[in-house]
Amino acid sequence: MNAIPSELAIRAGAFLAIFLTMAFFELWSPRLERAEMAGAMKSRRWVTNLSMVVISSLVLRVVFPAAAVGAAVWAEAHGWGLLRMAGIQPWLAGIIAFVVLDFAVWLEHLASHKVPILWRIHRMHHADTGFDVTTGLRFHPLEIVLSMVWKAAVVVALGPPVLAVLVFEVVLNGTSMFNHSNVRIAPRVDRWLRRMIVTPDMHRVHHSSDQPETDSNYGFNFPFWDRLFHTYVAAPRRGHEGMTIGLDEWRGDQPSHIGWSLLLPFLPNRRPARRELSRN
Repeated sequence: MNAIPSELAIRAGAFLAIFLTMAFFELWSPRLERAEMAGAMKSRRWVTNLSMVVISSLVLRVVFPAAAVGAAVWAEAHGWGLLRMAGIQPWLAGIIAFVVLDFAVWLEHLASHKVPILWRIHRMHHADTGFDVTTGLRFHPLEIVLSMVWKAAVVVALGPPVLAVLVFEVVLNGTSMFNHSNVRIAPRVDRWLRRMIVTPDMHRVHHSSDQPETDSNYGFNFPFWDRLFHTYVAAPRRGHEGMTIGLDEWRGDQPSHIGWSLLLPFLPNRRPARRELSRN
């Protein structure tokens, strides 16, 4: 487990660099300018969303201290994993592992919308009425722990190089901040970029309050899973300026409060059949 201290340093450094870059980009060239994304509301949202990543990180280190990188170290020490058993070269195994892990995260995200109990946890992420770099950090601690258990299971089954898992975790965290950021990217550049990565305009559709749009564009890194499985929507029906962000069940300033956000998985459903009636 000697990789853990360096893992923390690398991930923390990458997190700060990407977060500050996207935060300044948002200030310099914002895509949307709305009341809930400015002034006092923005301050409350940022405090809650940033607090959530701190709480989730602390909970994860207590419940699952090894995390995905630790699982890779363990699998390597015990000779576990399909890639290792197949004798695949480390560089190729790393590429395969990155792609498979990205699909695993996409599949987990899809399940979090389709399985009612998982949606109860995941809906805290969607309850944010704004959409900026901090939204990419707004995940309930329960979801973070469940997600890490899933990723660790995939890692142990695959047996990828430890470095590949570390790179994936850093990239996943970075792309989550990037594709949730409120930055203006020229349409021509966006059309080119979204062939290779998930862009903010592509992922913002997923945060629309319109049901078919909420159930689309699940990707974080690669955009082709949504195209392959027919869950891709190019743009919101009412346009990015006209779309409503968040959940119709909860408007106002409730989602900007820490206590309410932490309790949301345990609050009664206002639309019990919402997920069951979803369609792509």
